[in-house]
Amino acid sequence: MTGLLLAYNVSPRLPIWCICVGAVFAIIIGKQIFGGLGRNIFNPALVGRAFLVASWPAYMVVFDNPRWQIDAVTTATPLTIIKHNYTYPLPSYLDLFIGNRGGCMGEVCIAVLLLGALFLLYKGYISWHIPFTYIFTVGILSWMFASDNLFGGDWLFYILSGGLILGAFFMATDMVTSPITNKGKIMFGLVCGIITFAIRKWGGYPEGVSYSILIMNAATPLIDRFTRPRRYGTKIRNPKSEMRNKS
Repeated sequence: MTGLLLAYNVSPRLPIWCICVGAVFAIIIGKQIFGGLGRNIFNPALVGRAFLVASWPAYMVVFDNPRWQIDAVTTATPLTIIKHNYTYPLPSYLDLFIGNRGGCMGEVCIAVLLLGALFLLYKGYISWHIPFTYIFTVGILSWMFASDNLFGGDWLFYILSGGLILGAFFMATDMVTSPITNKGKIMFGLVCGIITFAIRKWGGYPEGVSYSILIMNAATPLIDRFTRPRRYGTKIRNPKSEMRNKS
């Protein structure tokens, strides 16, 4: 699973030796060093992606723009075009939905990603709390602040661009590194959305999905601590009332 998700998060033009190094790093540093399966703090695939972006950024930002033919045109991603005001034409909503644009291997075709997400939701492997809160937060913030005019941002474009759908449904919902309670999951998705938009808007990198999830992975134990339900029949201890009763 880690290898599959890591492959989804890299460029199709990434050299084989580079993805092998990233996979080894993801398994050893992202998972085994914490004790193996079920004990890792961070999503291992995103750890491997973050390592590759930091180590070989030139390889990680080369993307193809498929045109339903054998050859492909090297291009920038939609978020990169907006971030740096490039003169490349922006893809339409249909191109974003069917994957006719540049991006990582697993993030471009929104239609297939949504089919997979519906299957996971139907089988009960994931719940709606993290992905829907995550996507809704990015959409609202993009609508409000992405444009120079308040409430003038193209929220649908920002939702369909980048790795938001992939991250929200397949990365942030990892049961090992995400909160246990529904309240905690909503909080997790909300803050992930805020961080993602902040990086997209003001950060030096055009995409912030992977970093937002990794940051919130570190905050998951704290979220679980403050959102865990109180056991039935117990009372919250109040030292002041106890002192009054004793006196």
